[in-house]
Amino acid sequence: MVTSLHKEVPFFLDIRYLVDIVDQYVNSKMDLTREYSDYELKALIGGCVEKLAKRIPMSLEMREEILLRVFNSKRKLGILQPLLEDVTINEIMINGTDAIFVERNGVMEAVKERFDSKDKLFNLVQNIVSRVNRTVNESNPIVDARLEDGSRINVVLHPVAINGPVVTIRKFSDKPFTMEKLVDIGSITLEEAEFLIKAVRSRMNIFVSGGTSTGKTTFLNVISTYVDKDERIVTIEDSAELMLAHENIVRLETRDKNSEGKGGISMRQLIKASLRMRPDRLIVGEVRDESALDMLVALNSGHDGSMSTGHANSPSDLLVRLETLALWEGNVSSEAIKRQMASGIDLIVHLKRNHLMERKVSEIAEVCGYEDGEVVLNTLFRDGKKVSGLKVKGYKVEGTE
Repeated sequence: MVTSLHKEVPFFLDIRYLVDIVDQYVNSKMDLTREYSDYELKALIGGCVEKLAKRIPMSLEMREEILLRVFNSKRKLGILQPLLEDVTINEIMINGTDAIFVERNGVMEAVKERFDSKDKLFNLVQNIVSRVNRTVNESNPIVDARLEDGSRINVVLHPVAINGPVVTIRKFSDKPFTMEKLVDIGSITLEEAEFLIKAVRSRMNIFVSGGTSTGKTTFLNVISTYVDKDERIVTIEDSAELMLAHENIVRLETRDKNSEGKGGISMRQLIKASLRMRPDRLIVGEVRDESALDMLVALNSGHDGSMSTGHANSPSDLLVRLETLALWEGNVSSEAIKRQMASGIDLIVHLKRNHLMERKVSEIAEVCGYEDGEVVLNTLFRDGKKVSGLKVKGYKVEGTE
């Protein structure tokens, strides 16, 4: 370990090596019996950087960069911190020590930074998940969690991920999208927006479907803002991402089992518990297991105006997915599930990303009922154009015909 800066260091070394030298020297100077404020830590790091600068000529910008990197490694998330703070970046993808990619304004690009070793990356992962009371290890190599700023993180360790650890971070804006903003950027037409606002206020049950990274959670956040302020909302999520500006709200989050295989709280348990909390509306972040059956039961038991999301390629595919998930429960027939979907779901809003990577409302469909063994759909809007009016659920929304 380098504990002195009075060593000959070649001037051509890149900044990562210089950061390591300063980091190790700071470690040797820190008093581990006390806590340092951010100001004190920066002062200590700055002093070490200045000593190094006497041995190696470097610009003011490089000194500031070294100070920032060392500070971030001790207080924040190291080389990831600038990426997390960059408002133009939507997603960060770490492919082990091979490379780091980001999605910036809908376009994928590689960044020059990368982790020097798997140990450093693993230590960072442990730092992240421990902050949010999650555990990831050989016996539990896959974990989903939520960062302090609301970003969503997924971790897969080696050997499940051959080149792992693999980390994916989905960021969420500090300033939530509004319906007006979605209309302005062309994600939804004004006519579609006005229809959905009426649908939410009229307490229609709505599912938002779409593929990965199509903006389902963001869209759910937007339409949820039109829930009346005097209504009580209970949200249920695997990792809390919804940011609802609502006074009377209860936020529930699932919990993984501990290292002894105990203490886990499932989506099914939370849905059942939520029904005892006197909710006016249930908002489930995403249905992805047999809890789909419990959600359908809730939709058919007086909780009008509830919402959820699901991965699917089309509104009809969403129904197939929900049916498949509900069948996992094992004690209910396909016909019973379809009838529950037909009566419990009013609208399906489907989102897509086009060839320009723009997120758009692709289709809005009405769930009309159950006929000849199938759930009947009526397409209301497709690609921004109105196709038809409500055929069955029109009584719920005045003035939408």
